[in-house]
Amino acid sequence: MSKHRKLRSQDWFGPRDFHGFLHRGWLKNQGWPADLFRDKPVIGICNTWSELTPCNAHFREIAESVKRGVWEAGGFPLEFPVTSLGEPLIRPTSMLLRNLVSMDVEESIRANPLDGVVLLMGCDKTTPALLMGAASCDLPTIGLSGGPMLSGKFRGHDLGSGTGLWQMSEDVRAGKMSEEDFLSAESCMNRSKGHCMTMGTASTMASMVEALGMSLVGNAAIPAVDARRYTLAQLTGRRIVDLVREDLRMSHILTRSAFENAIKTNAAIGGSTNAVIHLLALARRLCIDLKLDDWDRLGSPVSCIVNLQPSGRYLMEDFYYAGGLPAVLREMLEAGILDGDARTVTGKSVRENVAGAENYNREVIGRCAMPFKEAAGIAVLSGNLAPDGAVIKPAAASAHLLQHRGRAVVFESIEEFYARIDDPTLEVDEDSILVLKNCGPRGYPGMPEVGNMQLPRKLVLRGVRDMVRISDARMSGTAYGTVVLHVAPEAAIGGPLALVQEGDFINMDVAKRSLSLEVDPGVLAERHRRWSPPELPARGYLRLFCEHVLQADQGADFDFLVGGSGAEVARDAH
Repeated sequence: MSKHRKLRSQDWFGPRDFHGFLHRGWLKNQGWPADLFRDKPVIGICNTWSELTPCNAHFREIAESVKRGVWEAGGFPLEFPVTSLGEPLIRPTSMLLRNLVSMDVEESIRANPLDGVVLLMGCDKTTPALLMGAASCDLPTIGLSGGPMLSGKFRGHDLGSGTGLWQMSEDVRAGKMSEEDFLSAESCMNRSKGHCMTMGTASTMASMVEALGMSLVGNAAIPAVDARRYTLAQLTGRRIVDLVREDLRMSHILTRSAFENAIKTNAAIGGSTNAVIHLLALARRLCIDLKLDDWDRLGSPVSCIVNLQPSGRYLMEDFYYAGGLPAVLREMLEAGILDGDARTVTGKSVRENVAGAENYNREVIGRCAMPFKEAAGIAVLSGNLAPDGAVIKPAAASAHLLQHRGRAVVFESIEEFYARIDDPTLEVDEDSILVLKNCGPRGYPGMPEVGNMQLPRKLVLRGVRDMVRISDARMSGTAYGTVVLHVAPEAAIGGPLALVQEGDFINMDVAKRSLSLEVDPGVLAERHRRWSPPELPARGYLRLFCEHVLQADQGADFDFLVGGSGAEVARDAH
């Protein structure tokens, strides 16, 4: 520790006065000896453990391993809870609470005597929420993911979390799978602790943490129940103490180069479209000028080299055994795709971190020269239907639908969709385009994962397995299909999506990045004149959310949270 820089925690624990007595004394009721309060880095372990968040239910044990490392390195670990977001259970959508959790994290870090922070994150929204909140404080910080579940196994076949559910659900609707068999797969899919073992949003965001340089090497893919996950946790505890001593803050790691590396990595792994919104929001907390178009410009030329569900065949356990994200990053570096000089929390560059990485299975992790799927990054579409952009994941889409013109079948809400989609009188065929409105950031509110609309049952029974679907919603990273998402501006604020009517023709051309509504501008102007916005919620967090949430192309953060406030806090008021 530099003799010229005082630890932040000493503002609480250093004074030999009323306030110092207060802070030290109350903590001593837990049995802490006096020497812990003198010049030891205090490390906050920000824990999203909850029995209501199955992905994070093992975080108590993970936290204990982190503490061991902190003690070994001469630090003083203090664990604190923040709101936990469980994707499987929270209604109407955990995305509604991402920004709230980021505020919880930010204010908890700022208000307490912490010199550095370890972020324990697993389920989808916990990762961006914790990164966003911590970035607004900008202390030395390191991320630690909880790890994926073991591969699902059902009657001799691998079963991917989420992806398998979508597939089996459609098979039940098509009469190809019995309800009894469907229900018997539940425990076969989720057979260990951890988050989704497909390349869904949780695995994608864990990979983004590592690609951004915010974790130790190997964070993305070690299974949750593998002893090496707990070894990584202990080493993370050691490293955060060094980060404090080096005063290596988040803003030193999360540079423009780091975000560009992450965008390219997301393409290479076939990552979730949800990463777009989360990284845009995180960058804006750090005042980095990252835009939606950057995802297309930087990521679209990058080919997918990881053969994982939902875009491919394998699962995260296979990915780890094949070499994990370090093998992918080394392959990308050798192809000249990444900035190898980008700094990381290890104290080394990306290039140094992965210099010894090896690929043990070319079926799972391919070569950039012989990719699994060509130019498979997130594509950003625009046109008169999405003036501020919309996204599609070509790697998860049907090739024959990437250029398509069809008649719109319109649903004004998700409730209307569920009420009508299986109606045998619904006027729809395989060339139709399903359009869902009012499911964007403000419209639902919270922007739920309903964009991958299930197909009409009468078409499923005829063997149809994909259609073009367009909405202002999101979709699960475990899902697949020719699905256009995040249409901005959203319908609820009067974006062009609000004006689409049944029978209108829509033209989509992914190669040309275009999404157009074939309706005369004068007709659209008249429809807009007659349009009226939905009523805002009457009170509470929903009201605050709707009044302050930004659009998808800006990360769906709150307008008053853009930028950061640092770690300074007012003096004691006692």
